[in-house]
Amino acid sequence: MELKKVEAAIEAILFTMGEAVEVERIAAAIEHDTDTTKKIIRNMMDQYDSEERGIQIIELDGAFQMCTKPEMYESIIKITHIPKKHVLTDVLLETLSIIAYKQPITKQEIEAIRGVKSDHAVNKLVEYNLVCEVGRMDAPGRPILFGTTEEFLRSFGIQSLQDLPVINPEKVEDFKLEAEEEIQLTLDI
Repeated sequence: MELKKVEAAIEAILFTMGEAVEVERIAAAIEHDTDTTKKIIRNMMDQYDSEERGIQIIELDGAFQMCTKPEMYESIIKITHIPKKHVLTDVLLETLSIIAYKQPITKQEIEAIRGVKSDHAVNKLVEYNLVCEVGRMDAPGRPILFGTTEEFLRSFGIQSLQDLPVINPEKVEDFKLEAEEEIQLTLDI
């Protein structure tokens, strides 16, 4: 296939699927190897950026998705109903960060870290499609294991979990000391 037809096929695949498609599946559909497919898609990504189009292709953990550019939001909402914005409270962000860094993780492990019940927070994150069930632990009661979703990656603008910020070990020590001091103050009262 000539390059323009290959790009058209990729565009059609990504548009039709409406979600991230693994590069291996795209490569099989256009009958090319994965490295060539990645190069073609990344070239398309550059073209979309340079031509100032309303759509873009984003990469999410070894998969690609076609979506609108964030700066087009104002134009889109003028003709659609205003989409429901999910509000991530401090509790939800705290719970989400625990899941992101410790996944796969059970609700009981989340609660042990947070020190409070986390049913509502986990359920809201599942409702917002930021986390999902990724399996069951091989333990009594077979508790559900939670992990992040592609929507999490998309929402936070990262390609994979390896792109999460690294926690500074010195800060962790500071937090531990702060927590110990707080516990000691509570015990002294």
